[in-house]
Amino acid sequence: MEGTLSQLSFISSNSSLFLNTQFEKPPLMADTLVLRAIKSTERNGASKTKPLKYIRRRTGQASEGFHESRKRVSKVNLEVSPHRAVCAVRLMRIELGGAFADLLNEKGKGSGSNEMGYVERTLGFRTRPLDDRDLRLVTDIVGGAIRWRRFLDHLIASLCHSQKMFEGMEPLLLQILRIGFYEIVKLDMPPYAVVDENVRLAKVALRPGAGNMVNGILRKLVLLKENNTLPLPVVEGDDRAKARALATIYSHPVWMVRRWIKQLGQDVAEKLMTWNNSDPHFSIRANIAKDFTRADLVELLTMLKVPHELSPHLDNFVRISTGMQIIIQASLLKQGLCSVQDESAGLVVSIVDPQPGETIIDCCAAPGGKTLFMASRLLSQGVISAIDINKGRLRILKESAILHEVDGVINTIHADLREFARNNSVKYDKVLLDAPCSGLGVLSKRADLRWNRKLEDIELLKNLQDELLDAASMFVKPGGVLVYSTCSIDPEENEERVEAFLERHSEFHIDPVDRYVPHNFVTMRGFYFSNPVVHSLDGSFAARLVAIRI
Repeated sequence: MEGTLSQLSFISSNSSLFLNTQFEKPPLMADTLVLRAIKSTERNGASKTKPLKYIRRRTGQASEGFHESRKRVSKVNLEVSPHRAVCAVRLMRIELGGAFADLLNEKGKGSGSNEMGYVERTLGFRTRPLDDRDLRLVTDIVGGAIRWRRFLDHLIASLCHSQKMFEGMEPLLLQILRIGFYEIVKLDMPPYAVVDENVRLAKVALRPGAGNMVNGILRKLVLLKENNTLPLPVVEGDDRAKARALATIYSHPVWMVRRWIKQLGQDVAEKLMTWNNSDPHFSIRANIAKDFTRADLVELLTMLKVPHELSPHLDNFVRISTGMQIIIQASLLKQGLCSVQDESAGLVVSIVDPQPGETIIDCCAAPGGKTLFMASRLLSQGVISAIDINKGRLRILKESAILHEVDGVINTIHADLREFARNNSVKYDKVLLDAPCSGLGVLSKRADLRWNRKLEDIELLKNLQDELLDAASMFVKPGGVLVYSTCSIDPEENEERVEAFLERHSEFHIDPVDRYVPHNFVTMRGFYFSNPVVHSLDGSFAARLVAIRI
């Protein structure tokens, strides 16, 4: 089982993928499905996308791509920048095909030939192979172009002849412009090299006229940037107008900005959005189940020349800001010696406080970051029942458990927690419900998540979280522990869900978490909360509840 960053991104944001399959969207499999893009977009705001039509490719039949008239031809174009071609195709797959950005970014690390296969199937040609620098650029540009999409679209629309021209722009042309704008405005790449390379991509991938349009728009951008006269929104007017301007400047959905300004105030909301737009930092957890300590990990990172620092909060964790590709290529993850896990998730495990010999149930376990950490702390003594409704993600957990040598204490159960609770009366010492949530605490790592969430999701999730909490409580022994956690920063998914649960279940009371985590993570009510602005970690929440002994 390969410990890839795609899986590990899931680990650090476990709860951001919903338990209920109606909230999940599968990555696009371009090998078997071909996308005919039919899209009308309301620029400068939320996208309005018509349903995508998929055509299953038949053996021997000419494939249809983003341009129905383009037939697949195997040819190499050495003049087109390979990282820009890959970026354009990835952005198309994410926005129109429903692929996950973090999964695609990890596939790009060390799999350039596979990426070039997608380029050929989509654009009809290949470029030279991607080198390590190209792969790093792909990761940076794809993530950045997604995060800054609203801001980039505002600039692009401002430089088009008309709003109608922008709204009717074909998807591939728009992605090429987003790449060029991001490279010039946010990466400060040599502007005329960016213009030349993106013009060439547009001409080859589309037609000469598209290249001419890209040339004209990008040259306008270069001139405005050099004169420091970019058409930026002005934060003025009533609350709605200010929120719209800030949403464009910081590239977030308007509903999120309005909600955060109301909950946190404008200053903190801006700091939160700045964090969400920053390059994500990662933590590595040494796998003590393999007798691999943090000191061993530090020794290897030093040998590999990967900059790192020790976590001040958790004994087995090390922080890194660069060098993930080196770690992957050195097979540290593949060997199960360590895994990528945010400290905020590790602190939730500290609150569960798993002890050797205990029985534990992880109620929404897959793909298993917290499960694996808890299992390592059992020291081969005890049992963790890992339940999840998603069979594919549960399979990842099982494979990871073998890789990490903790499969002897993990028992996987494929079931809906609510139904499983109705049909089983077994009790456990400790119960962890890492609930499906909006994922608003992990937006720095999940670049595309902000555009896939709607305000209505919060209400739907609140109902699901209540149902799952009720079900999870049925597994707790008298005197046992129930830990409810999310990777959200929204009070309606956190404190309010716990308070509502306690009103329904007087047999439970709050056990303050100050014995398990540093004091600056403890709220007035005794809950755990990691704040991205305060702690520079993913946002997360946990409450430790104890069942009254009868």
